[in-house]
Amino acid sequence: MGSYRREIWQARPDSGSRRDDRRGGSFLAYQPDSLTALGLVASPGLARRAAQAESAVRDVCSGARSRPLEGIARLLLRSEAIASSQIEGIAPSPQQVALAELAQVEDVRGFSDQAKLVANNISVLRGASQDLLDVEDVSVSDIVALHKALLPDERYQGLRRVQNWIGGSNWHPLDAEFVPPGAAQVPDLMEDLAAYINGSIHAPLVQAALVHAQFESIHPFVDGNGRVGRALIHTVLGRRGLAPRAVLPVSLVLSTLRERYVAALLRFRFDGRPGSEVGVAGIENWLDVFMDAASLAAEQAASIASEVIELEIDWAARLARYRGLAGLRETPRADSAAARIMQILTESPVMTTATAQRKLGISFPPARAALEELAEAGILHRKTVDRGSTGYIARDVLNLVTMAQRRLASTRFDTAVAPPWRPVPAVPD
Repeated sequence: MGSYRREIWQARPDSGSRRDDRRGGSFLAYQPDSLTALGLVASPGLARRAAQAESAVRDVCSGARSRPLEGIARLLLRSEAIASSQIEGIAPSPQQVALAELAQVEDVRGFSDQAKLVANNISVLRGASQDLLDVEDVSVSDIVALHKALLPDERYQGLRRVQNWIGGSNWHPLDAEFVPPGAAQVPDLMEDLAAYINGSIHAPLVQAALVHAQFESIHPFVDGNGRVGRALIHTVLGRRGLAPRAVLPVSLVLSTLRERYVAALLRFRFDGRPGSEVGVAGIENWLDVFMDAASLAAEQAASIASEVIELEIDWAARLARYRGLAGLRETPRADSAAARIMQILTESPVMTTATAQRKLGISFPPARAALEELAEAGILHRKTVDRGSTGYIARDVLNLVTMAQRRLASTRFDTAVAPPWRPVPAVPD
């Protein structure tokens, strides 16, 4: 059963800090219940909402609309990468980040150090998350490896061996908002969490919700728990086949609904048995908030997918107009370099001739000709990215991503009603 245990914090008179920070006393540390032993029986109302949310997620992430989302998924990870980089202030633009990503494989300039940091974190997030999707069974070691990948410079690697806490003083947990279990309980709780991730006792969205809440309640690392906890949501949804390729921005929505999110996590940390009145209420309240977030994320993802489809239709019309005026067949062959480049622009909105050669497996002349044709049609825009090297930028894609990220950071998911509350790119010109 979940319980709060009273622990003693020893005074540290020689710490050299303020008098208040040197004091000792008692505090309450939370001991979560086992997830694998959780006998959850959802109320009819919650079960219906969970089924509706799962249907919406499956429709957008596994149905016909998943294709336009797959290409743009990497760009949507950018917001997670900013959070993982602890970047403050104005966020680098999608164009800067796209250039920095391209610089990982080509000689490209014209981006900031912030953009490089975000691009590196996107690569780490994708690689580490994919590793957890590929293993047959997730182990505690795999989760520790994910933490190390996300925080390579973290001083304290591995499961924590000290008490940590959230809020209050940096010196003691006496005034903390929440204190997780002691370090001695962490290994067993993490083994239980890994075992639950590998099972399928509950529906995918319910499992993802419980994994995230349990992980944040264990708080197994000295730092970076939020980043790993967000990644585990995508791990569960991917492993259960609910969102195998497209990125569902549920963790970004939870971040935007931060007040409800924090309050629901606190209620999830109930004192009593899971079947007790307080236990049922705490679990259902958390699942209710998570299902809201999943439904909103699916709605936003569907909107983004529709915008991508509309953009592709507009591109086809622009190319047809250009080719018609040039006396060419309005629709290029499906296997032509121009047609193939248009299919990957949402995934690679910044390209050079070398990029097109590498991705399409073609020689320099057809790659350059196709990029120039798309630039003349107004689909791509030229930009010097290095000495004597021209970049071709799909600004429409980058602008679409910028506006999506701004909406996802608005508490009303509409920047005309509520402005973004976290760092986001500026509105495109």
